[in-house]
Order: sequence, then C-alpha cells, then structure tokens
Amino acid sequence: MRTGAAGIFPAFYAVKVKDSWIEQFLVRFLGSVQVPIHKGNDVLCAAMQKVVCNRRLAGPPPSACMLEVSVKGVKINGEQCFHFFQLKNISFCGCHPKNNKYFGFITKHPDQQRFACHVMISDTTLHPLAVSVGRAFQQYYKEHVGFSCPTEDIFIE
Repeated sequence: MRTGAAGIFPAFYAVKVKDSWIEQFLVRFLGSVQVPIHKGNDVLCAAMQKVVCNRRLAGPPPSACMLEVSVKGVKINGEQCFHFFQLKNISFCGCHPKNNKYFGFITKHPDQQRFACHVMISDTTLHPLAVSVGRAFQQYYKEHVGFSCPTEDIFIE
C-alpha cells in the first residue's frame, strides 16, 4: 500500500483490517503524577490521592473532557488538555476501591524507564470505563500479539 507495488505477500504477516470500536466517557481530567512502579492497586490509590490533593490546591475543578477508549489507545480530549496514550504503553488501570468515581491508569514513558499515573473523576461510576479498557486490551492482544508472537507446539524426536 505504501509503495503501490503489486505482488505476493505472505498471509502470516498480514492481518485483516477491521473497523475499530470506540467507546467514549465524559470525565474531568485531574492530572498526572510520576509513580515508582508500573502496576498495583496500592500504587494507583496513592497516586490518585496525591493528584486529588494537588488539584484541590490548584483552584477550581477542571472542565469536562471526552475520554475515548479504542484498540489504538486512550485519548483524552478537552478544552484544556489533549493526551493520547498507546495501549501498549498502558500497564495498569482501575477505579479507586472505595470511590469508583475516580479512575486512573499507569503508563510507561515510550523511551525511558519512567512511569506516570493519570487520574480522572466523573459524576457517576467509572467502572464501565475500567471494563472498556480491559476489553481494549483483550482485542489488542487478539489482533496484534497473537499474530506477531504466535505460540505453537514444537516436538523434538
């Protein structure tokens, strides 16, 4: 497609292109904070608390923005912010265990060994957002990892 050349292409290296689904959620993006490791509920909750405390000191609450989840990643789009995180760089996500109006996800920096937690809040539960990100991971794995890293049994006699 890039060169316009025609010819035979091995099916093992090709994947059928499908229309991706996108789910949207109305949230308020509270901010991000660096975290020491890339996963864990304790890490997520501590980061959420830090972001919420910093946000209270910053003044009025942020305006609403649209968070989109797809197989490509997570996009946060609003008047005051625009962020896109590829799914392959997201290592952990979830709602706060005591208040599911808070949602956060941890990302790895694309080039460095650094991690950050991104926190948002909604007027209603964000549990469907956590489910949506999980579904995106399942779809991503099925479409990409299964083809690029196939597993097969090898028998040696």
